[in-house]
Amino acid sequence: MKKSSTLLLALALFCATAMAQTAPAGPSKQALEDAQYVKDHYEKVEISIPMRDGKKLFTSIYTPKDKSQKYGIVMQRTPYTVSPYGAAMKGTLGQNMLFAKEGYIFVYQDVRGRYMSEGDFVNVRPQLAKGGKYGKSDIDESTDTYDTIDWLVKNVKGNNGKVGILGISYPGFYSTASLPNAHPALKAVSPQAPVTEWFKGDDFHHNGAFFMMDAFAFLTGFGVPRPQPILPTDIKNQIKTNVKDNYDFYLKQGALPNFKKNFLGDSVKFWDNMMDHPNYDEFWQKMNILPHLTNVKPAVMTVGGFFDAEDAYGAQEVYKAIEKQNPQTTKNMLVLGPWYHGGWERGDGDFLGDIQFGQKTSEYFREQIEMPFFNYYLKGKGEMNLPEAHIFITGSNEWKKFDKWPAPNTSEKTLYLQANGKLSFSAPTVANNFDQYTIDPAAPVPYQEGVQARRTREYMIDDQRFAARRPDVKAYQTDVLTEDITLAGPLLADLFASTTGTDADFVVKLIDVYPDNEPNPSPNPRNITMAGYQMLVRGEIFRGKFRTSFEKPEAFVPNKVTEVKYALPEVAHTFKKGHRIMIQVQNSWFPLADRNPNQFLDINKAKDSDFIQATMRLYHDKDAPSSLKVTVLN
Repeated sequence: MKKSSTLLLALALFCATAMAQTAPAGPSKQALEDAQYVKDHYEKVEISIPMRDGKKLFTSIYTPKDKSQKYGIVMQRTPYTVSPYGAAMKGTLGQNMLFAKEGYIFVYQDVRGRYMSEGDFVNVRPQLAKGGKYGKSDIDESTDTYDTIDWLVKNVKGNNGKVGILGISYPGFYSTASLPNAHPALKAVSPQAPVTEWFKGDDFHHNGAFFMMDAFAFLTGFGVPRPQPILPTDIKNQIKTNVKDNYDFYLKQGALPNFKKNFLGDSVKFWDNMMDHPNYDEFWQKMNILPHLTNVKPAVMTVGGFFDAEDAYGAQEVYKAIEKQNPQTTKNMLVLGPWYHGGWERGDGDFLGDIQFGQKTSEYFREQIEMPFFNYYLKGKGEMNLPEAHIFITGSNEWKKFDKWPAPNTSEKTLYLQANGKLSFSAPTVANNFDQYTIDPAAPVPYQEGVQARRTREYMIDDQRFAARRPDVKAYQTDVLTEDITLAGPLLADLFASTTGTDADFVVKLIDVYPDNEPNPSPNPRNITMAGYQMLVRGEIFRGKFRTSFEKPEAFVPNKVTEVKYALPEVAHTFKKGHRIMIQVQNSWFPLADRNPNQFLDINKAKDSDFIQATMRLYHDKDAPSSLKVTVLN
């Protein structure tokens, strides 16, 4: 069991974090010490807890050996296995050892239909109708959570009747799903990078553009069927691929139907579901949990990373939905930091890629924000003096506390694209001004420089000079800034363009351009050149045919100037004096997103022959002023 437990833990971490990470060579000294602490201070039982429809969900429960007091329960529901199974213990408890040493009862549950739990698994299982009544056997993730909590508080000895739930990524979705019709014992919930909306912003689609690389890599391991409760080590039907250069691999696959033909066959049903629903129809709408976040009773602390390559959208939107739909609540909090997917729970958080943050942001979060939150609501320990919004501003590298988010002391300004690659806060005054270039699906713009086998997490913050040098990427930058300017909040791209085709994607990137005399880091083992560095602050794609409706796509009229307006995820970044602000606009982001054939058709069913070149014109004149609306912190 010992060997398989290590493999299972590696699998769980692979699924819950960015798919680009390399497993460590072996446990560190600290990890061994943490594992020994858990072994010395906790005992474990495994229970199959019955749900209201009779299905049983496999649950591992870790209780402190010290029985001198009662403990709050911290629970995580996951599709990624609660391994290790049997007598073996988890190496750590909670999402960091602070929880274990603080003293809690820990509960881990395989969600319905995954690994050792009974029932059928449904990806992002739709919530029962808003306001609808539950029948005796009606189930969703909220009912499964309710039934689990009800069993725990009645049957686990030594609990104090207070339960908290947290989880990152997919477990973040299950955290969110605990909020509708929450059990009275549920006092504190922390959705962290929660999977939230798989068509508009998380994981598999961004604004209707298919995030092909993540979807394919994820579903080849996660999407295969499981006919009955089974240990992860007994699953034999994983799909094997051999990707060494992701740009080359995905380009050679061609149109999306080729993935099913070459790799998936009939084994991955969710891929088929995605391909059968190219628009925002009832299939995707039912999976959106945001409208159900009403009458929320537990305290909520949503956590996200500004540089989260998977679920930056979800964290921001869950907070917004609760805030809007629960005006009575005073217990809705948001934490946004300079993190990759789950980075707040792993490592120090003092840097990402080439960029230094000047402090241990993850350590600060765990010790000064997360632990006090759960201690207060589950133990009645300490005071609740956390702000509603705890936001880390990159560039100036400082935590800011706000009474709400977006911050109230802001103003909206507009950055306008100009002729000759200029960018300014003044609207253009010239007429009929544009940049013209060719979009070629056979040579799409890469999402990152170099060769990668898998999608990296660092692309969210990496140097963009490689892209600025391409003829099909248009770059616009301000003069050198004479004072600091901090952008904190929403971004709205407003483009005017024409194409000789009938469809097109648009990618807008907000970039911090470093001075030409910027010193290199010391030490500098990767030989980074920071002079002129183009740090990606935010980038987002939009599938042009959805510009008026995600439900009803609309073709472009060839050569007609057309407005494409869409929101990017929010930012918090200071552009320092001596830097420049840059905006890059391009029409592909490969293989992060699938290619647009430049024709109005069902791209999920496209043929290789459907992909054609098109001529794009990006306008920046007084009648068609392409721009990016930004929120400036006063």
